[in-house]
Amino acid sequence: MWWLNSYATSYFILQVKISSIEASPVALYFSASWCPPCRRFTPKLIELYKELASQGKSFEVVFVSGDQDEEAFNSYFGKMPWLAVPFSDSEGREGLDGRFKVSGIPHLVILDAKTGEVYTEDGVEFVSEYGVEAYPFTPERINELKEQEKAEKDNQTIQSVLGTSTRNYLISNKGDKVPISELEGKYVGLCFVVGGYGPVDEFTAVLAKIYEKLKEAGEKFEVVAVSLDSDESSFNESFAKMPWLAIPQGDKMCEKLVRYFELRSLPTLVLIGTDGKTLNTNVADIIEEHGFEAWEGFPFSSEKLEILAEKAKAKAASQTLESLLISGDLDFVIGKDGTKVPVSKLVGKTVLLYFSAKWCGPCRAFLPTLVKEYNMIKEKHSDFEIVFISSDRDQSSFDEFFSEMPWLALPLEDDRKAFLKKTFRIRGIPSLVAIGPTGQTVSKDAKAQLMIHGADAFPFTEERLEELQKELDEKAKGWPEKLKHSLHEEHELVLLRRGTYGCDGCEEMGSTWSYRCDECDFDLHPKCALAEEKKGEEEDGKAAEEAPAGYVCEGDVCRKA
Repeated sequence: MWWLNSYATSYFILQVKISSIEASPVALYFSASWCPPCRRFTPKLIELYKELASQGKSFEVVFVSGDQDEEAFNSYFGKMPWLAVPFSDSEGREGLDGRFKVSGIPHLVILDAKTGEVYTEDGVEFVSEYGVEAYPFTPERINELKEQEKAEKDNQTIQSVLGTSTRNYLISNKGDKVPISELEGKYVGLCFVVGGYGPVDEFTAVLAKIYEKLKEAGEKFEVVAVSLDSDESSFNESFAKMPWLAIPQGDKMCEKLVRYFELRSLPTLVLIGTDGKTLNTNVADIIEEHGFEAWEGFPFSSEKLEILAEKAKAKAASQTLESLLISGDLDFVIGKDGTKVPVSKLVGKTVLLYFSAKWCGPCRAFLPTLVKEYNMIKEKHSDFEIVFISSDRDQSSFDEFFSEMPWLALPLEDDRKAFLKKTFRIRGIPSLVAIGPTGQTVSKDAKAQLMIHGADAFPFTEERLEELQKELDEKAKGWPEKLKHSLHEEHELVLLRRGTYGCDGCEEMGSTWSYRCDECDFDLHPKCALAEEKKGEEEDGKAAEEAPAGYVCEGDVCRKA
């Protein structure tokens, strides 16, 4: 028999027998004060709890704490209007964790208090997506809501997408209320925004120019901002720079549209047709690829996209190193001592554009490998160079990181960086783009080629890759079809033709051939398998640095979040 703590507003502890909880359903809320996602979700759950109580609906929550000490528990629980398993009952809390196999928090299990039947273990998702509409959180209710959404999509109108039963208007950044009916018969772009988030700010700046151009051209086009900001001041600051309309900040419809259009990334621009139906769930990629010129592809039909593709192809065909690295008076790169090296000195060479940053752990780990391969290539090929394009936040970080590199760079504060990132659609770092002697792009993923083939990958062309694959195929004829290895004694490893993979021995990338165990998803480079040796893990010896807002580092790459 559990005993549950309940904090009254006076902070006196009341003891409540679980058998006395008459509410059904009951939610077990696994959470902790140290967990940022929990702190973001708890206010949503409190709002739902109070709203259900105001409607007289039966519902109770029991907090199961993952806090490290009672002081943290008390502080966190003091903000909650529901019950909790006593912090002192560690056995009970651990038992619940095990019973419901809680592997991450926040976690919300909703069950029938009378029968013990578990309605769902995805309560966090359902509360976040449906709010009080999900009550009583039974599978039947969730299925009913999903059916309703399907029916809404089948009969979608601009009013059903943007309006609610209590609101039939949008707002301008001047505070005017604009009837949703004024958007009927127009193309409407739903732009999901977060104030202060770099990738979104950059995208909306380009979109604003396209918006104005389409207005000048007489196109029936409107944009509606869908704010994901948690506070009104942040929304107001970003919305003030936008020339279009918005759903009021904090409106429930904003959260609903995230689910409705299955939002996966930012920036996202959903395009609604003149009949109120969805034409494209995200045209942001098109705009990011073509920039301002994307306006010529409006409304982004297949025919219009073909025209854009042809223009892009023609532009790429005319690309030169000068068109990439020269902009007005900016016609140089810099060496170690800040010496200006004219871009003309690089013309006719194979040039790697190295997108990286000191704050990026995978970049720091990759740098020694790149330096080694760079030196090996330079020994044989004088017509080769690397240009560092930094995403560092300050000059000291740039200087310290650049000091470890034997090649050239663009200055930290240089307008050409944004153009190059957009041109090559850099989504993660470290990244290497190979430009051939004619100025044409020969590889947008030279990093993978370098990791797999080392210096032999030079000059990073398709022809060179084909040569390397043929060489490997010839070598493979002399390798054993099966072998045993000390790193994987459970099963024999079989020689297989593979795409790109990660070697479980040296932990570097490989391709074409692998000694593999399908059952265990285990791969070894032939060089590792045949040499019977494993490269130890390397430490970069550098203090970890926090990635800046808008980036997340996972594995061997830091990407835009």
